[in-house]
Amino acid sequence: MKHPTCCDDYDPNSLSVEAALDRIAHELKPVTAYEQVPIRSALGRILAEDIQSQCNVPPYCNSAMDGYALKNEDLPQQGQATLIVVGTAFAGKPFVGEINSGECIRIFTGAVLPKDTDTVIMQEHVEVKNQRIIVGEGHKIAQNVRNAGEDIAIGQLVLEQGKQLVPADIGLLASLGSPEIKVKRRLRVAFFSTGDELRPSGTSLEPGQIYDSNRYTLHSVLTRLGVDIIDMGIVPDIKEQIEQTFLLAAEQSDAIITSGGVSVGDADYVVEILQKIGAINFWKIAMRPGRPLTFGKVQQATFFGLPGNPVSAMVTFYQFVQPALRRLMGQTKITSTRVKVTCTSALKKKLGRMEFQRGVLRYSEQGDLTVTSTGHQGSGILSSMSQANCFIILPADCGNVDAGSEVLVEPFEGLI
Repeated sequence: MKHPTCCDDYDPNSLSVEAALDRIAHELKPVTAYEQVPIRSALGRILAEDIQSQCNVPPYCNSAMDGYALKNEDLPQQGQATLIVVGTAFAGKPFVGEINSGECIRIFTGAVLPKDTDTVIMQEHVEVKNQRIIVGEGHKIAQNVRNAGEDIAIGQLVLEQGKQLVPADIGLLASLGSPEIKVKRRLRVAFFSTGDELRPSGTSLEPGQIYDSNRYTLHSVLTRLGVDIIDMGIVPDIKEQIEQTFLLAAEQSDAIITSGGVSVGDADYVVEILQKIGAINFWKIAMRPGRPLTFGKVQQATFFGLPGNPVSAMVTFYQFVQPALRRLMGQTKITSTRVKVTCTSALKKKLGRMEFQRGVLRYSEQGDLTVTSTGHQGSGILSSMSQANCFIILPADCGNVDAGSEVLVEPFEGLI
């Protein structure tokens, strides 16, 4: 039997990056279970319910400035007006009493605006003499006043289900008086590397062996995602052991990620095993680096088989696996920033595959964003990822790029 190779077409053609992303999105089923957590523990979690405000924010009309609160009818149309200061309102200590025409109160930022007043004059805009203020013309009705519900009104939809909570969201929930919130349960992700040549860091190497970097990279990116991590170690190129590891991983995880073993070698068993115990959706993409990316299922667990080359593993993780895991986590809005900038380097590129080259995005002396290649773009040059701060994305129909050309870049900030 002729086994498929990386040069063959599985579907029967290598999928485009866009088609692969569509297939992945179509197959994913986000987790539905949730848990109740204190808002201090909710940072980075995925909201499991819509949040509607049960109160106004701010809850009352208050002053936006240190100054003097008065009736708008006492504002002079021409010349000046003199008003008597009859009290003071502090934040947390409202003024108690009535304010009549020709009177005002001293008020501080955040203090309740008395019901008899509707305008605040900044303290810098009045002259104070003997418990009186002198106000000039040119002021507007209701200036320097924050109205009740100006930020958030009762019943307003504040946060939508599926949002990943950021620090501002936590403060927003606190402003609503919410001590706890429902969030999606954490996604469980198992991963392992395959290969007889791999050894963990801290051990000695025999001839022909290398250190396994991919597991450490995956542990780091999964930690940032906030999932529950199941590190299943290094599995040798023994078909039965790989199969048992797959089955064990499927029992305890929502998603499985492997690196290595998805290409064309005689000891690359991942695709063969997946055909036996799972299902393969695709296993080749028209991209560089990272062509032999496998996507499928092992029982109920979503499976991603990353290439063994370190850069290929990272590129395919960020372009395919990370957005997929975010969807599985229940996140509904997943975006990345991509901008066009001038490339100061000449880039080599063959037609036919989308490329994700590594670059350094920086400001030129003229203040414009530019990108420069990190140099050699081999899929085993992991230092190119460490040196870079962005991907330079070159479409499949693009050839060599001249220095000074405009290219599409995806900054690592917010991605990595």
